[in-house]
Amino acid sequence: QVQLVESGGGLVQPGGSLRLSCAASGSIFSINAMGWYRQAPGKQRELVAVITSGRSTNYADSVKGRFTISRDNVKNTVYLQMNSLKLEDTAVYYCHAASHLKVNYWGQGTQVTVSS
Repeated sequence: QVQLVESGGGLVQPGGSLRLSCAASGSIFSINAMGWYRQAPGKQRELVAVITSGRSTNYADSVKGRFTISRDNVKNTVYLQMNSLKLEDTAVYYCHAASHLKVNYWGQGTQVTVSS
């Protein structure tokens, strides 16, 4: 089992920045890719960014050039640096981890609100 705990959400004005953190514990040796998803009210959950154990990254087109995902394997933590935030980035952000055996783990979610 893997436990994921997110932190760093909050309220920010358009154009501002936030950094989300997700700390993993438990069977961390089994983790392959980690990433962030988000779900806005009335919308489906969507992929934001993902990073593999080899540090390959992939981003949703809507966040490319504004968001950066990174991973600290010593601290077992993945980060999402979000810059130039827009109103449409408002959502609950979920940390996700996938094991080498394709088991999915989710964090509890952290609210990000972009508002003036």
